[in-house]
Amino acid sequence: MRMTLRVNGEAYELDPAPSRLLVHLIREDLGLTGTHVGCDSSSCGACTVLLDGMAVKSCTVLAVQAAGRTVETVESIAALDALSPLQDAFSRHHALQCGYCTPGFVMAATAYLRDRDPAAGVPDRMEVRRSISGNLCRCTGYQHIVDAIVAAAADGT
Repeated sequence: MRMTLRVNGEAYELDPAPSRLLVHLIREDLGLTGTHVGCDSSSCGACTVLLDGMAVKSCTVLAVQAAGRTVETVESIAALDALSPLQDAFSRHHALQCGYCTPGFVMAATAYLRDRDPAAGVPDRMEVRRSISGNLCRCTGYQHIVDAIVAAAADGT
């Protein structure tokens, strides 16, 4: 099926197999390897991207379901020469160790922070935990990840 989609602001015209997953289209066809394949069962969230602004696990979305839509990957979050404020908060708060899950957490947190009313003040830590509950990390224990997201929200990210 011939389709068009916009990924990180760039338009693509592709012809994926009907069974092709969005994660494989992103990584293999477009060469955007920041989106990771972790579990192949939608359990870990390493493949999280934004589809029309909503955080989704791209291993659960068929590529053809993204036809005519907008996809944002972790590569779109920062300028080439600097970290985004959220990525900087992850760095400052030691919210990563091996880094494999980090792109998925950054994308889930990006969706959460964009949807959240900044006038609401600093988010409740349990609210932040709920916002990232679809993502797993085997290294950090989540405390530093939550700290980074709270800090980014406090900074107005």
